[in-house]
Amino acid sequence: MVRANGAVSLRELARVVQTSEVTVRRDVRALEAEGLLDRRHGGAVLPGGFTRESGFPQKSHLATAEKTAIADLAAGFVDEGEAIVVGAGTTTQELARRLARVPGLTVVTNSLLVAQALAHANRVEVVMTGGTLRGSNYALVGSGAEQSLQGLRVSRAFLSGSGLTAERGLSTSNMLSASVDRALVQAAGEVVVLADHGKLGSDTMFQTVPTDVITRLVTDEPPAHDDRAATELQALADQGVQIAVASGPGAGQGPGQPGAEGAVGERRASRRDVPLPGQRRNLPPGGASSPLRSAASLAEGPNGRVADLAPRRR
Repeated sequence: MVRANGAVSLRELARVVQTSEVTVRRDVRALEAEGLLDRRHGGAVLPGGFTRESGFPQKSHLATAEKTAIADLAAGFVDEGEAIVVGAGTTTQELARRLARVPGLTVVTNSLLVAQALAHANRVEVVMTGGTLRGSNYALVGSGAEQSLQGLRVSRAFLSGSGLTAERGLSTSNMLSASVDRALVQAAGEVVVLADHGKLGSDTMFQTVPTDVITRLVTDEPPAHDDRAATELQALADQGVQIAVASGPGAGQGPGQPGAEGAVGERRASRRDVPLPGQRRNLPPGGASSPLRSAASLAEGPNGRVADLAPRRR
């Protein structure tokens, strides 16, 4: 199945072979030890080490329940009237679908999938970066995307990636994607990483966000036997990353509602919420009549700069 599709989820494998996910996970681990496949994101992909990256069709079928739960929880950290940036990825696409209900929101993104999810949201303004289209993940990359983000300042960045470790932080397999993600981080006061438990402990070629720059991680509850994910979560918490865990699909609450953070055992007591100053920004006129605009026009317009926030933690 991996050879035919490039990637397959553990849930789909369990359904096809009519056994439990625990059994499938054990067998996939054995196949990985033989070099026949790599475990990734709640499933398995063709072996390729640090440089291989699955395309959108493959990623969209991996860890779908986990991504839904993470998106539900992450949406609770977004307030009305806020300006944020959202990076490319299937998890951030799920988040965008939930952000369509947040009034007065401005979303800067390099992802066509994120923009599409918000295109018909009457009370959300979508700002697209420039750049060159990367078809494998429907994202705008390159110098055009990076330059359009210069001078921009928003409250939070929501990013995903291919792997997350306490040692290197968030990483991805593509150099162009990594470079744009770093530019998105530079525009934000806080950095929120969305990563399912299958990415915890995985390391890929290009670092995008160092651990000391990550404000919060939103993830799902690792299985009881997944020692690697549990160890990585504790290591991230020890380095000051706030951990929010979704205990299951739909565990998060709606946008702006209190109590959206999932339980994460003893690590909950060590988390703290950082209040954001001046969330609303002064934007040029446009409103619902022109919901899609370039980041360059937002940054360079006479009244278009997003209100500066306190520098993010380094």
